[in-house]
Amino acid sequence: MPPAPFTSELAERLAPDVVDRLVRYARVDTQSRRDRETSPSTPGQRDLAEMLAGELRELGLDDVDVDDNGYVTATLPGTAPDAVVVGLVAHVDVSPDAPGAGVEPIVHRGYDGGPLVLPRGGTVLDPERMPELATRVGHDLVTSSGDTLLGADDKAGVAEIMAAVALLAADLELPRPTLRICFTPDEEIGEGATLFDVEGFGAMCAYTLDGSEPGEVQDETFSAAEAIVTVHGVDVHPGFATGKLVNAIRLAGRILAALPGDLTPEATSGREGFIHPYEVSGTAGTATIRAIVRDFDDERLAEHVAVLRRVAEEVVATEPRARLDVAVREQYPNMRRFLDERPEVTAAAEEAIRREGIVPRRMPIRGGTDGSRLSEMGLPTPNLFTGGHEYHSVREWASVQEMAAAAAVVVRLAGVWAERWDGGAARPS
Repeated sequence: MPPAPFTSELAERLAPDVVDRLVRYARVDTQSRRDRETSPSTPGQRDLAEMLAGELRELGLDDVDVDDNGYVTATLPGTAPDAVVVGLVAHVDVSPDAPGAGVEPIVHRGYDGGPLVLPRGGTVLDPERMPELATRVGHDLVTSSGDTLLGADDKAGVAEIMAAVALLAADLELPRPTLRICFTPDEEIGEGATLFDVEGFGAMCAYTLDGSEPGEVQDETFSAAEAIVTVHGVDVHPGFATGKLVNAIRLAGRILAALPGDLTPEATSGREGFIHPYEVSGTAGTATIRAIVRDFDDERLAEHVAVLRRVAEEVVATEPRARLDVAVREQYPNMRRFLDERPEVTAAAEEAIRREGIVPRRMPIRGGTDGSRLSEMGLPTPNLFTGGHEYHSVREWASVQEMAAAAAVVVRLAGVWAERWDGGAARPS
């Protein structure tokens, strides 16, 4: 199978470094833990943070630091003496939704368009069930061995930023603003921006690389809440339970069964929100349902939370001896309301994507990124594509050609901001 072309000579130049970095970073176990007690929530995230800090120092970057909470920061000075400061952000952790330890990345050269059988776990990447894969004939693909996720979410973004920064640091002919780099922990559990020092970061805007399809510029996300529903029953020995036992697990099951079937991730699309129970645990005495609630509109989000609360209350009310607790926590807002105030930030990303020969695709995210919180905190931060797909699963894969294009977009984005600041510098070829 002849290889798929790269989007530019610049992307082709960046590709080997991007692949090498993704493979290296993917092997580090950085799976975050939902019930975090420290930042980062798991020690492997700090291991990768220290690795990245060491590599940034080798590139000659200034102010490289890993703080007490696991955030990596560094500075690449601009090519103009009074350059504007622009941030690049990606997260080092991977999702808790699939196995994340012992990742063994595999690079498949020249994908032939058929089912891709991975060596472990019986995992098959089937283009008939994965439409995005069917259109990548000839691409070089990176996968796991099949029994873990790959971690392209977001180690592809990390690798792309690192490769772009390495090129910019080495090639003084490429114009750039002052670039501030930050790699965050625990994004997958909604905590990536919680301890981010926006003032200390010192950028006027930033970009996360945490998307998927080529050309994506995402300036709108779900607004998000987490709901923890706890049912307290009455637990007694089952041999003496007649008229006494109130089984909390059974009540939790009835709550799940009573939730609207048309308000689930699998039944919604586009701008439709959902209620998604993602974890159930408990005993006969106490059972807990953890759910995420999402919508692009804050009022509808509140309505979805109210539906969950009402269903739980109605089910538990059928058993007077049971007790219910519902705890709701806001996770992140729709970043559109903040980015609309700074349209030039998203426009610069679109221009960089066009310069790479790709049509920009502005679209909402059915999810969230660090940019949701960062934008709310005063750092306008849209999200850009990475070339990764099938996130949060053992079927995760990434296209080398698309990852290289994403890294090239970062280089071109630096050029866009340099031109806007100093009145016109040469574009990268």
